[in-house]
Amino acid sequence: MRTAVVIDRSSTIPLSRQIYEFWRLGILQGRFAGGERVPSTRELAAALRLSRGTIAAAYEQLVSEGYFQSAHGSGTFICRQLPEELLNAPASPARGAGANPSAPLSGFGRRLQEDPPFTARLAGYLCLTPWGPDVSRFPLDLWQRLYARSLRDLGPDALEYSEAVRGYGPLCGEIAAYVARSRGVSCSADQVVVVNGSQQALDMCARLLLEPGDEVALEDPGYSGARRVFAAHGARLRPVPLDGEGLVCERLGKTARLAYVTPAHQFPTGVALSLRRRLELLAWAREQGAVIIEDDYDSEYRYSGAPTPALQGMASSVPLIYCGTFSKVMFPALRVGYLIVPRAMVPAFTRAKWLTDRHAPVHQQAALYQFMKEGHLERHIRRMRRIYALRRETLVDALHRHFGSEALVLGEAAGLHAYVRFSDASVASRAKHNKVQLREAEPYYLGKAPPSDYLLGFSTLTERNLREAVRRLAA
Repeated sequence: MRTAVVIDRSSTIPLSRQIYEFWRLGILQGRFAGGERVPSTRELAAALRLSRGTIAAAYEQLVSEGYFQSAHGSGTFICRQLPEELLNAPASPARGAGANPSAPLSGFGRRLQEDPPFTARLAGYLCLTPWGPDVSRFPLDLWQRLYARSLRDLGPDALEYSEAVRGYGPLCGEIAAYVARSRGVSCSADQVVVVNGSQQALDMCARLLLEPGDEVALEDPGYSGARRVFAAHGARLRPVPLDGEGLVCERLGKTARLAYVTPAHQFPTGVALSLRRRLELLAWAREQGAVIIEDDYDSEYRYSGAPTPALQGMASSVPLIYCGTFSKVMFPALRVGYLIVPRAMVPAFTRAKWLTDRHAPVHQQAALYQFMKEGHLERHIRRMRRIYALRRETLVDALHRHFGSEALVLGEAAGLHAYVRFSDASVASRAKHNKVQLREAEPYYLGKAPPSDYLLGFSTLTERNLREAVRRLAA
């Protein structure tokens, strides 16, 4: 067989590569048929006046990729079935739009569809909507070293399913010591259940504590993530209003199975639950046989006065589940939260965790344990508390300067956002016109919301950008 193989001796492409591409493209373009015999390496080397090794290198590559096949004693042939045909499935015939109808959803699924979509940041806007941590200030190099250490120290056994379903043992002990020291929580390490963020914690509580139709008492306004979880599990929601002392306990009613509260720094209004109301809430739960879920989501950040201790430390005679997270003090992608559960309920929560996702990532837990044990967490919190206090002060001063009495900042000097009530109804239109992204308070109300209440996040903006954002709102 004689084939005119074209090569360019002046090209920088190696000759063996040119020969490889000549055959490959010729086969794919249909110039050479499957089963067709190709020249031997000796024949082609003589025809092109090249070394046989150059030809052999190209042929070996074509054989290894499935374009050529060699038959001992018979020669080399083009494969009848090409590699591209193996890699690409044949096209399916066109089907109508209704060929894959949606399966009917459960009541749980239908209720989830009612959730409003997530609002992303708008490009080019000064964004006052987030109230997460400033991740640019997190000691990432330190975290990487600790994480690498956990990979090295735990060894290959940690790549298997962990028997520590409830959480990495040393981390559970460190969490118990941390919340006792910083929040006045009364617990031991065997009451800690490590979860993938506080949202999973709430979902587990709903699954284990509620039957469809049970009533749940919620702060109004309140955290919509909790409200949606309880509603999705079929609970009836009972909104309980707030005043200057927090939850109005006389409106809790007598039929609720569970009460969800944020007593240290109520979300979103920022008010702290007074001692009188705390005692009323505990007395209500004791009389009704109800469970309390205390969500202590950002109590580390309080900028004036003494820290408010957790409600859990007062609840010796009431079933209370304490929920905490590291997302607000470290970074949101660290999906590690925790529950402090009454000892009698620990087996049920442990089993639920196993059925949900087996366990939280072990290496992250081990790195977090080292981060806490060596004092890095509390140092980071102290550093960020000073930064956030300055940013909140900047926001409040700018509001007073530009709006005066027309902007009322409600709640405690705490957390990562400010709840602001404007008397000027045109703030929203000016924000849109001047490219400032705001978040209205309306989605956090079960009942009717005030018309011009907003949640202004200050934690991720510099003081300069905060002043500029408020100036634009007033412009």
